[in-house]
Amino acid sequence: MDGRRLTGAETTGVLHLTLARPAAREHDRRPMSEFVSLADAVARQVRAGDTVALEGFTHLIPFAAGHEIIRQRIDRLTLIRMTPDLIYDQMIGSGCAKKIVFSWGGNPGVGSLHRLRDAVEHGWPHPLEIEEHSHSAMAHAYAAGASGMPSAFFRGYRGSELARVNPNIKFIACPFTGESLAVVPALRPDVTIIHAQKADRDGNVLVHGIVGVQKEALLAARRNIVTVEEVVDSVVERGSNALVLPSWTIQAIAVVPGGAKPSYAHGYYARDNAFYVAWDEISRDRDRFARWMDDHVMAARASEAVR
Repeated sequence: MDGRRLTGAETTGVLHLTLARPAAREHDRRPMSEFVSLADAVARQVRAGDTVALEGFTHLIPFAAGHEIIRQRIDRLTLIRMTPDLIYDQMIGSGCAKKIVFSWGGNPGVGSLHRLRDAVEHGWPHPLEIEEHSHSAMAHAYAAGASGMPSAFFRGYRGSELARVNPNIKFIACPFTGESLAVVPALRPDVTIIHAQKADRDGNVLVHGIVGVQKEALLAARRNIVTVEEVVDSVVERGSNALVLPSWTIQAIAVVPGGAKPSYAHGYYARDNAFYVAWDEISRDRDRFARWMDDHVMAARASEAVR
């Protein structure tokens, strides 16, 4: 395609694919993403009362960005994440959240999230509303949001009791086959935040390794932030299990080496399994949790280099 618009006659019999990018104009040739500090990115993009998704499956979990939200004391957030683990435990315990939309919550391989449980069971530091889904439902809902659809239809929840406690799970008969399908609202976060390995100097971002729902979550959001390990000349990746997010899909990029720790970044550093075990004891007691957050998050500065 040469960038010009096709006439009706030219599109006859042609599969016409359209990207969600506006028609090119002279000023569109600049990269749309902007390199900023993490503190500035959060201050600009995340607001009290927002619906915020911090995604990254197993690795590339955006801990540094979550810590910056805590430091800026942004509250009344609805937090979305397929697998909320330690970063959401920390954000909930720090008073950032009023609601969580999720499909599994726990300390992977260790046990419960004690700050999440305390908020749900005892309202500390604030009562927490929960909306639980399956992994499949969350993935479909992000994809629907990225596609501009109001809801997601899929085969799911058969034999599950979640629909009894979650009014956002519905069932509908397919108008063509009569098959009963599950329906959930599309996920359209105000802000999505992800961590990735690389960005090039034009603002294109590479994610590789385990690719979860980062792409769909980012495209579904009204605003977004990407933290990266480093800036390189090119993000062309010829290996498998990788994706490139073009600069025109991204608003803010912050260079934050180690921004996924204690989770891991494929090709950069390993998961800190000892910390996940230690967190079980740290998070059990409110006072010990608060001291740890004061010492390691509130008193810390985001380690990043803006280029």
